[in-house]
Amino acid sequence: MEAANPARHIVRFGTFEADLPTRELRKRGLKIRLQDQPFQVLTMLLERPGELVTREELHRVVWPSDVFVDFDNSLNTAINKIRDALGDSAENPRFIETLPRRGYRFIAPIRNGENGHEQILEQQADPKAHLAATRPRPAMARVLTVLAVAFVLLVVLVGFDARGVKKGWRATPVAEVRSLAVLPLENLSNDPDQEYFTDGMTDALITQLSQISALKVISRTSVMPYKKITKSLPQIVRELGVDAIVEGTVQHSGDRVRITAQLIYGATDKHIWAGSYERKVQDVLSLQEDIARAIADEISVKLTPQEQVRLAQTRPINLAAVESYLQGQYHSQKARDLDFHFGVRQEQDEEFEKAIEYFQRSLAKDPNYAPTYVAMAEVWTHPGYPRVWKEVNAREAIRKALEIDPTIGEAYADLGRIEFIEWNWAAAGQEFKRAIELSPNLAKAHRYYSEYLNITGHADESMKEAEKTNALNPSDDQLAWNFYVRRQFDRFIEFKRSDIERRAFGPMAYYDLGYGYERNGMYREAVSAWEEAMDGFGYKQSAEALRRGYSAGGFNGAMREWAATDEALYRKGEPIYPSQLAYIYGILGENDRAFLWFQKSYEEHTADMPFLQVDPTYDDLRSDPRFSDLERRVGLPK
Repeated sequence: MEAANPARHIVRFGTFEADLPTRELRKRGLKIRLQDQPFQVLTMLLERPGELVTREELHRVVWPSDVFVDFDNSLNTAINKIRDALGDSAENPRFIETLPRRGYRFIAPIRNGENGHEQILEQQADPKAHLAATRPRPAMARVLTVLAVAFVLLVVLVGFDARGVKKGWRATPVAEVRSLAVLPLENLSNDPDQEYFTDGMTDALITQLSQISALKVISRTSVMPYKKITKSLPQIVRELGVDAIVEGTVQHSGDRVRITAQLIYGATDKHIWAGSYERKVQDVLSLQEDIARAIADEISVKLTPQEQVRLAQTRPINLAAVESYLQGQYHSQKARDLDFHFGVRQEQDEEFEKAIEYFQRSLAKDPNYAPTYVAMAEVWTHPGYPRVWKEVNAREAIRKALEIDPTIGEAYADLGRIEFIEWNWAAAGQEFKRAIELSPNLAKAHRYYSEYLNITGHADESMKEAEKTNALNPSDDQLAWNFYVRRQFDRFIEFKRSDIERRAFGPMAYYDLGYGYERNGMYREAVSAWEEAMDGFGYKQSAEALRRGYSAGGFNGAMREWAATDEALYRKGEPIYPSQLAYIYGILGENDRAFLWFQKSYEEHTADMPFLQVDPTYDDLRSDPRFSDLERRVGLPK
């Protein structure tokens, strides 16, 4: 007797999956409540995708004749509950289409698990069968006419790509789309260890779409928090400030990868386009390029000649190299997540070293995989990297990346960052501008350029770049810091309070808020915010010092206790910025001690040194002649 295969009873569509035996509906792994009768109706529709399921059939199966109900009302209620659960609508259906007075049809592509493998069941796979099921048999002439019309429609709606299967569906036109976000793609491989690959495919699609200058594409940083979070698409659209959403799935099995994607107009939840693509893993970049090009065509975005060439390029990849690269990125992010936390230096060092090890494996398998060189450079230039400053290695890595592909905007942004940290101001500005030219949707390039414009005295231009940064990455706080630099502390405080409400930036939001409060003369609030930050980062000694000092001697007492505690932690090797101690001693009027710590910051090339001229944090020390001398030594442009 053949054993039951549970995979056969899982039906997937879009970001949903229906477990038919247990009658559970899930979206991105999270269960969605759907009552028994609506689920029975959904089951009947899913079992016959693309076919008409008549009202009579539904009545017979779900509401047998021996059960007395108001059938019409019950069926309408069941369909409405299904649509509510799926975020669907009768006017612009993505999943369930109403055929007036006859019944309903499931119109989205579905996937099931027959024989343990994912199989795509496209809607209307047999137009003749669909016509036969919904209409009485006509005369032969009428049959030919209908089939001719069906063929034309099929040509319009469904495309074929010789390099892999690609089937697309288009809805009626909607309002103009000039901005979009790619939500984290869903992993359909039934293997949690493949999550890194799915995230990598999300990044790749964002990267491809970001190369289109006429289209605003939200950065990865802002979309990844929506992974496994169930929010309505209109709500996500409002939060991210975009016109449309791209969502989809990834299935990676052996040397094959299949990606399904759909483009949805956010304000009305209207389905615009859908496509299914399959390739060998070596051709996955061409797959991403095809999706980006299809979306651009669908929304009539004009591509520049350079963008057309870039999206037409097909570059085979080495799967092993890509997998090692993605594993390296995973460990690199884990290390960054430990920034500023107490007692994690060894753990952070180990994560960075794991990242470098995976990147080296990637290059051993494919020395011409440019993204790996860029990723290595970003690790080497991170302030928390455990070894002596690696700018030589970082520059060399970026040089190799650009030799392979001179169009990588991110490489120029990172090169500009190296120049910025090394205080080569003119060179930094040139690299940032080049990065924006090549990758106009690269949020960090606009952020870096905004910082550069601030320190070079171009405040208005800096604000414009900060606004672009915020539009591309709503999770970025460069706009808030631009208000801080302009001494608009009330606005800065508003932004930071919002960050805390959104749970953005973790303890760092409280730490930054403390600066805003202190500069605004709100000293009790500043101490409270800093206490919260120190507790969050694990610096319990510092939090207790702030509480003890404020209780005994008010704000100045809190600052003295904090400074004494942080000096001791600095000597023990904890990541305390010397300039923070300079700031505290400046508040206390102890300028000599402040400039001793400033000298340490100068020698360590800390990341805040370039902002001396504009940062209000140091306003208490500006009148001291030693401050002007420090600016001169840093080489800040006047």
